[in-house]
Amino acid sequence: MKFCSQCGNPVEQRVPDGDNRHRHVCPTCDTIHYINPKIVAGTIPVYEDKILLCRRAIEPRLGYWTLPAGFMEMNETTSQAAIRETWEEAEARVNLEGLYTMIDVPHIGQVHIFYRATVINGEFGIGPESLETKLFREEDIPWEEIAFPTVKYTLEHYLEDRQSRSFPVHVKDITYERIKS
Repeated sequence: MKFCSQCGNPVEQRVPDGDNRHRHVCPTCDTIHYINPKIVAGTIPVYEDKILLCRRAIEPRLGYWTLPAGFMEMNETTSQAAIRETWEEAEARVNLEGLYTMIDVPHIGQVHIFYRATVINGEFGIGPESLETKLFREEDIPWEEIAFPTVKYTLEHYLEDRQSRSFPVHVKDITYERIKS
C-alpha cells in the first residue's frame, strides 16, 4: 500500500500507539490501514461416494485439479461463499453437511475453509474458472495433479474419515520458514 484510501496522501509503515505490529499509517489524517488475511471457502462435493473436482482454468496452478473454492465476498457468510463458489466453478447445487477443515496459510495471508457437501441430483457442469469438472472415485483421484496443499490435506482426511463415518472438524496451520539472507 502506498497511498491512504481516506485522503490520498502517501502512507508510512510504523507501529501505531497501543499496537504491537507495523501497519500502514497515514501521517496526514492518522488513518491506520489494517491488512488482514483473506478467507477462501469451498466444499468437498460428493455424489454417490464420488468427489467432484474441478480442473483449474486460471492461475495459480492452471490445469491442476482442486475442490471448488474461492475468496469470500463482503456481505456473505463462509457457508454462502462455499455454496456460491461451488456453483461458479462446477455449476453444482449442494447441500452443506457441516464444516470440515479450517487451514491457516499465514505466509500468503489466507484461511481456507471447506464444508462437506452433497451434490443435489448429481448435476454439475463447467464454470468459467474450470477447464473441466469430474466425479472421481477414491482410487481415481489424480493425486499428482492436485493444485494446493490445503486441498490435498482436506481430501486425505475426508477419505480417511468416511471409513469410520465420523467427520470431526480438522484444523491445521501450513507454515513455511522464511529463508534468512
